[in-house]
Amino acid sequence: MSQRRSLLPGFGLSLGVTVFTVSLLVLIPLLALVTKSAELSLGELWHTLADRRVLAAFRVSFSTAFAAAFLNLFLGLIVAWVLVRYPLPLKRAWDSLIDLPFALPTAVAGIVLTTLYSPNGWLGQFFAELGIRVAFTPLGITIALIFIGLPFVVRTVEPVLQDLDRQQEEASTSLGASRWQTFRRVLLPPLVPALLTGFSLAFARGLGEYGSVIFIAGNMPMKSEIVPLLIVTKLEQYNYPGATVIALASLVVAFVMLLIINGLQQWTRQRTGRD
Repeated sequence: MSQRRSLLPGFGLSLGVTVFTVSLLVLIPLLALVTKSAELSLGELWHTLADRRVLAAFRVSFSTAFAAAFLNLFLGLIVAWVLVRYPLPLKRAWDSLIDLPFALPTAVAGIVLTTLYSPNGWLGQFFAELGIRVAFTPLGITIALIFIGLPFVVRTVEPVLQDLDRQQEEASTSLGASRWQTFRRVLLPPLVPALLTGFSLAFARGLGEYGSVIFIAGNMPMKSEIVPLLIVTKLEQYNYPGATVIALASLVVAFVMLLIINGLQQWTRQRTGRD
């Protein structure tokens, strides 16, 4: 009997190209990262990661990335809702502005944000009068990460909002449900997986962001120094094993957190499907 041929033409070739590309761009660099980190003994590895400056940088990077991604959940949902549900004037122009952080060089974004939120900047001077310092603090880092992370939430939530059946909302209202009940029981469940996806993308982008943060952070060790900057500092000192250890630790922690978020997303989809 002749071997059954695949219904998809070129499957073997496309699979080979995919494996080669993923290996070349992802697996081999990760293997090199692990191999370089292995040059250190367990004692040296622990000494590098347990350093107060390294722990402070991890705390700043993860806390600001998480805070920015969490705030973008609400901001992104509101922006996506307005773009989908309301007939705005110059709607295409407003919609294009959402993608501006993707096109704008991150260094330019960092310089602009620093100029705006510095103590004598257009916006920073008003915060300074209230005794709030934005630039060169973790608050400034969070604002920069909100700026670069907002499009991820908006673009993942927007298609789901467009596909929602408005007849379900009308039926809920006709049955006497309030606006909050309609949103919580009818609209929110199908939006939760998209919101979690947007959150994970914004969080991952925030952890590795460098250009838009480096200027507004102030880069003060123990206060506003981020992990990417610390890695660059180690590289400038020719401490390549130390830099790779910090990068690998950041990668592992980020991967675990993203794995948890993806698990929650899958669980939410299954629960929504059963309901």
